[in-house]
Amino acid sequence: MGKEFLEEDLYKPIHDFFVQEGYEVRSEVNFCDICATKENQLTIIELKRNLSVDLLAQAVKRQKIGDFVYIAVPKPKRLIGTAKWRDICYLLKRLELGLILVSLNGKNLIEIPISPKPFDFQASRQKSKNKKMKLVEELKGRTMELNVGGSRGRKLVTAYRENSLHIACCLNMFGPMSAKKITQYGTDSNKTWSILNKNYYGWFYKQEKSVYGLSDAGKRALDEFPELAQYYKSKITSSLD
Repeated sequence: MGKEFLEEDLYKPIHDFFVQEGYEVRSEVNFCDICATKENQLTIIELKRNLSVDLLAQAVKRQKIGDFVYIAVPKPKRLIGTAKWRDICYLLKRLELGLILVSLNGKNLIEIPISPKPFDFQASRQKSKNKKMKLVEELKGRTMELNVGGSRGRKLVTAYRENSLHIACCLNMFGPMSAKKITQYGTDSNKTWSILNKNYYGWFYKQEKSVYGLSDAGKRALDEFPELAQYYKSKITSSLD
């Protein structure tokens, strides 16, 4: 087995790097792993073998006294480039922390993929504006709470599934018809044709040009979601009054 890396193994390459950058470097100062000063600015680096919540909490506390705070860890072998890694990097930027990666392979290479700097929260929210709009649209498209938060392996009742069930109810009650006719019973006029044409769940079949019917799978779906089936049946019946 190879040598197990310790936090102290990270010290020398980081020390040498900051010295070369013109910093005065000292270690273990008032519980801070490394302190580096340059031009009256204090940089604090916390060393750990792995990224963890405890490390993030410790680094955030150091922001009370340091102008810049980094966390330093051995460079991961497989994590970089994954979705999880991107989430970690976003979190570090959000916390305004820097990240130092040390390659402990004999070369002691230092990489700084993230430097500590102010996070522009408004710009970040603006980039996610479309995601927010889609989320709000999804919320508006749901009529009742049938999902269980945190559950896995269960069919989720989404706005798309609800729209599909609404269409299925129409076809179950009145038989095959066109998308235009179905919308007269309250289905979304902008989505009905697309749902029928894509037939994502396999609930529908095309009887003839522009005329759709309900498949056996669609009938089973109505039995699988009785609350929604009853809700849309009542809604359709009310539209006839």
